[in-house]
Amino acid sequence: MDMTHYMGLIAENQPWNLIIFMAIPVILAETLVATEFFVVFRRLTTGSLRQFNKILGIVIGLYMTGVFIKMLTIIPGIEWNTWVDFVAVWSYTLGALPLLAIALMEMGLLFRGRREEDKMKIHFLLLTAFLVLGHVAMIFGMVNPSIISGGTGSSGGHNM
Repeated sequence: MDMTHYMGLIAENQPWNLIIFMAIPVILAETLVATEFFVVFRRLTTGSLRQFNKILGIVIGLYMTGVFIKMLTIIPGIEWNTWVDFVAVWSYTLGALPLLAIALMEMGLLFRGRREEDKMKIHFLLLTAFLVLGHVAMIFGMVNPSIISGGTGSSGGHNM
């Protein structure tokens, strides 16, 4: 079966690429989402759960910034199978930007002059943007490119 470069990246160098590009980001992101529900619902600005949420936001933001930089070194060598392949790879890559913004906000480098309630809304919106981009990447990444290209897709060397 032909596959997108997104899936090729995950499939290559098993199990390491799966762990580095999928497992760690998903585990961190899902944990951040879970804590975010409590932080927003209870409007927590202090306490251990808010502190954990803050640390998690910094960790995933910095981690995904590293992934973003790695992806920028991979992307120039990609021969795109179809537009679906392009959407999958770029959605995954750009998903790091909202997380970087969360990390910078949690470190006090972005949105310094904002009220805590405003920061909470921004944090929630940035996390939502990451989730949308991540799910777009996963959905488009699982599409067989030959369906779009009429059988001309390729799963050739990904060099990822």
